[in-house]
Amino acid sequence: MNVVFISPNFPPTWFNFCTALQQAGATVLGIGDSPYDELRPELRAALTEYFRVPAMGDYDAMLRACGFFTHRHGKIDRIESHTEFWLGIDARLREDFNVFGQKPHDLEINRRKTGMKRRFIKAGIPCADGVLATDATVVRRFVAEHGYPVIFKPDQGVGAADTFKVAGDEQLDAVLGNLPPGYMVEKALSGDLLSFDGLTARDGSIVFRTAHHFSAGIMETVNERRHLHYYSLRDIPPELERLGRKTVAAFDVRERFFHIEFFRRDPSTYHALEINVRPPGGFSLDMMNYACDIDLFRWWAESVVHDRRDFSFERKYHAAHASRRHGVNYRFGHEQLLAEIGPLVVNHLAIPDALSGAMGNYAYLLRSPDQGEILEAIAKVEATA
Repeated sequence: MNVVFISPNFPPTWFNFCTALQQAGATVLGIGDSPYDELRPELRAALTEYFRVPAMGDYDAMLRACGFFTHRHGKIDRIESHTEFWLGIDARLREDFNVFGQKPHDLEINRRKTGMKRRFIKAGIPCADGVLATDATVVRRFVAEHGYPVIFKPDQGVGAADTFKVAGDEQLDAVLGNLPPGYMVEKALSGDLLSFDGLTARDGSIVFRTAHHFSAGIMETVNERRHLHYYSLRDIPPELERLGRKTVAAFDVRERFFHIEFFRRDPSTYHALEINVRPPGGFSLDMMNYACDIDLFRWWAESVVHDRRDFSFERKYHAAHASRRHGVNYRFGHEQLLAEIGPLVVNHLAIPDALSGAMGNYAYLLRSPDQGEILEAIAKVEATA
C-alpha cells in the first residue's frame, strides 16, 4: 500500500503516523516544505521517499509531487495530512488521483459551517440557529428574530480565527459596514463546552471514543487571550455519546478521526457547535493515548493498511492540557511547579507558534484517575502571582 503523507513533520508529533504506517507495512511517501535533512531521524527512517515543495499551498507543486510518486511507486492508495490547514488540498489530490477518502464535495458539508448546520438539522441533531450573512438585511432580520448576542464566524475557517461576538446595535452597525463576504451569523449559546472525539474504521464503525471538557470556547480563548485548559472524562455523559454517535453516522465518517463540539446547556440538553473530520488539535491525540495507555497513531495506521477494527481500550485516567502564556507573572516558576505537580506530569513542552493563539505558549500534559486531583494541578499551572 502506497500512502502519501502531507506535512509529516508538523504538528510535531505527527511523525508517529508515518512510523506507524511503515511498521504496518505501508510504503510511506512524504510531501513537505522543510529540507529533508531537518526531518527528525525517526521520520526519515519511516519515509521511503520525500518530495520537498517550495510552498505547501502551491497546488500545482503538490500535484507534481503525487505524479512523481505514482511514476516511481505505482498507484497511490491513501493521501492524508490529518491537519486542518491541508484538508482542502488533501481532498483535491484524492479526487485527481482517484484515492479513497474525503473529496472536495464532502468538505462542502463537513468543513463549511453552513453545510454542517444543514446536516445537523437534517439528522435531527440540535444546533444553534444561524444564517449566511449575504447582506445587511438578512443579518438584521436574523438579529430581530433571535436577539443578542450573536456570533459572526467565517463559513469556512480554522479554529476561531476571525470569529467574534456582537452584543448590541452599535456594534452591529460597525460590523455590517466592514463585513467581508463568506461570513455566517449565529445565535450565541451558553453552557459548558464538551467534545466527542474518536476514530472510525473503514466501514464507519467507531473503534475509539472519548470526551473532553473545555475551560472556555476557542473564540473567547483567542480573542481574550485566556488560559486554555481541557481534560478528558473517564465516563462519557450518555446524551453526549448518543448525539456524538448520531453525528458520526450523519456525516459518514470513515477511516478518520473526528472532533465534534457541543454546548451542554444542562445535563440532558446539548447543542452541536461543529464537527471536524480530523484529530482534535494540539496534543490531544497524545492525551488520548496517555488516558488509556494505547497508541492511536498505530491504531489508525493498522485501520488503513489492514482494515483492522478489533481494538479494545479502557479509560484509566483523566488526561489534561493546561497551558501558560508568555508575558504572564505566574505564582509558581517552572521548576517549582514541577515540584508541586510532578507526579501528574506526563510531558511538558513548548507549543508551536502556529497553534499558540488558541493553545497557549507552553503546555503541561497531566493525568490522574482522580478528576479533583487534575483540577487542582490545572489551578496551580494557571495561578498568577
